[in-house]
Amino acid sequence: MGRSHECDNPEWVRELPCCTSPTFDITLSSGEIDREVRRRLKAGEPLYDVDLALVNELRPGLLITQTQCAVCAVTPDDVARAAGSVVVDQVVALSAGSLAGIHEGVRSVGRALGRPEAAKLLIADMERELDWIANRVRDRFAPRVVLLEWTDPLFSTGNWGPELVAAAGGRSLLSEAGQYSAAVSWGQVVEADPDYLVVAPCGFGLERTRREASVLEALPGWSETRAVRLGHVALADGNRYFNRSGTTIPETVRILAEILHPDCFEPTWRGRAWCAYRTQA
Repeated sequence: MGRSHECDNPEWVRELPCCTSPTFDITLSSGEIDREVRRRLKAGEPLYDVDLALVNELRPGLLITQTQCAVCAVTPDDVARAAGSVVVDQVVALSAGSLAGIHEGVRSVGRALGRPEAAKLLIADMERELDWIANRVRDRFAPRVVLLEWTDPLFSTGNWGPELVAAAGGRSLLSEAGQYSAAVSWGQVVEADPDYLVVAPCGFGLERTRREASVLEALPGWSETRAVRLGHVALADGNRYFNRSGTTIPETVRILAEILHPDCFEPTWRGRAWCAYRTQA
């Protein structure tokens, strides 16, 4: 019946009424966004507004929100902070810090909708695609990968990110599966000396990620790092494929597999979901 301002997949959901909005300018650079978010959190100011009048007008039977990250999307607290109350039969708050957690989120929504079998089939389809990719790269060399979900300051992707890198035939550095994403220094990245650097900022599409390249180029010794010298830096659509704990996960693994094993996978997603740093520069 309605959607958040972040919801854009599949395409038809864009036609639904939008029930939330950010309280700050999301077109700012990564550094400016980070500073504003930190200021708001310190001041106790909300990051998102919920249009409760619209929600109640739509009279939904189910409201889906999330508790994984207080910064990235609307949480139950955002709903509670809004004036008034939501008239809804049930609320499902998803928390997916791992691949198994993503699957459990699908099960939770399936149960809430009274369609547990449909959820089971969807999960089976997702697992089948991941297994197909993993089997193709099982006996290949696993390049070392640093996956970044923010550029200023640098954040290494945790949660389900390392599992997706592993499924794509890589070895994730500077992050642990199931652990929150964490700030890392450029010195740590240089010391890790990854074979590949994948940059997929949270909430940024491919074009926004391209614009962040200047932030990376300003880092000391950027052009001397192994990944840059080998042409192994990929800029990616973090918003749609890397930062969402949902059903686009198989596509994310395919994107990573294309980047890490270009001689094994056709570049189906190149130019749409990712591009090589040297190409964009």
